[in-house]
Amino acid sequence: MGFFDHLQKGGAGAFSLQPKKAQIRKVVQTRPAAPTRSVTQPSETRSPRVQSSTERNRKAQALKSRSVSSDLDARSAKRLGTPSRIRKRPTPEQRLSSDDDASDSEASFEVHKRARTSASAEPDPNRRLRSVKAFSEEGSRPFKMIHAADITSGKKAGKFKPAFGAEGKPKEILLQYPSASQQERYDSVVPRENDEFRPIDDIVQVIETVADNYIPTEEADQFNDETTGIKRRLRRALAVTSETQFREAVDDYNKAIQRLRTNGSLAKHLDAKQGIGLPWVERILTQIYSRTVSPQVESLRQYENGTDNVYGELLPRFVSTIFKETKLKSGQVFVDLGSGVGNVVLQAALEVGCESWGCEMMSNACDLADLQQSEFKARCRLWGIAPGKTHLVRGDFLEQESITSVLKRADVVLINNQAFTPN
Repeated sequence: MGFFDHLQKGGAGAFSLQPKKAQIRKVVQTRPAAPTRSVTQPSETRSPRVQSSTERNRKAQALKSRSVSSDLDARSAKRLGTPSRIRKRPTPEQRLSSDDDASDSEASFEVHKRARTSASAEPDPNRRLRSVKAFSEEGSRPFKMIHAADITSGKKAGKFKPAFGAEGKPKEILLQYPSASQQERYDSVVPRENDEFRPIDDIVQVIETVADNYIPTEEADQFNDETTGIKRRLRRALAVTSETQFREAVDDYNKAIQRLRTNGSLAKHLDAKQGIGLPWVERILTQIYSRTVSPQVESLRQYENGTDNVYGELLPRFVSTIFKETKLKSGQVFVDLGSGVGNVVLQAALEVGCESWGCEMMSNACDLADLQQSEFKARCRLWGIAPGKTHLVRGDFLEQESITSVLKRADVVLINNQAFTPN
């Protein structure tokens, strides 16, 4: 299940998100305006004309002063008679889902490559990203966590069916994370409905995230080679609906990760990093949310708009923009007043590594926030990441002494002013 998928679903029972827009300062370069060309004037089929040497030189200089991509966007915009602007390309979504029109014994998988995105926050030389404990022998001891198999079995088992067209009881798949921690248990199933958790999808995205962020350059071919790499083999297995090939690729991934962790390559590569990119952050937060909030999201529907108890969440990309604009760093303090289920508090601790506080008065949201905080610690241990300390406080932030105290030393305070009444 994608991050906040329940909140973004359409329909009468869906939450209405209030869109947020970051304030961005724009610097406009002053340059002579280009002559306006009529929309009706053909640009590609017009007759050639003789140009003076001065005009040719002027055009040559203009071409040198801008990139190829910007030039193409500008010319395209002029043909349409609209202002030139750089278009933001959406990140391709990777999706593996059951085919609603197929029989219960068939499954359809759709896989797209994930585009790499640069680190969201500014590099922080004081950030120590790796958890030494998670990579030690002590980190290999079993600990409490919500396995993927826990949310596709039991009462929810009827919402899933065997993947790869298999029959009978779904088989278990074990997945190793970069740290010395226990492996996660997955059931080889796909959802019958599109809005349910997709364990096969989660496996593929974990492996791709590990390959993009933990693997040294000299070892990257085993994961990224377009012919024999593990990521390529996973995509090929899904394309031909082969459970055997999929399991073999996962097994080889597990062995490779254990080898690279044992010889210290993963720890060394992680120690060289000074930040964590947004796709990496989103993957971890999505795992936490889908295992804690999503199964109980109905409990949040009782809160009504027009009161101080309205429920809504800011999406990770916007939150990341806030961190970047405020230059929040690992040695600072972040406070979220009206923290809901704790998403932003956890994101600050994970993405920035700072001390992170949240205060919420709605009991159901507080209960889910506690679940998220517990799973957050487990997930950071799996991924071998040392987050900032998190503190979730229940009650009215105007009356909580701990919040009053931390506000005196806070560097960034977030208040969603559209979620509160004037009173």
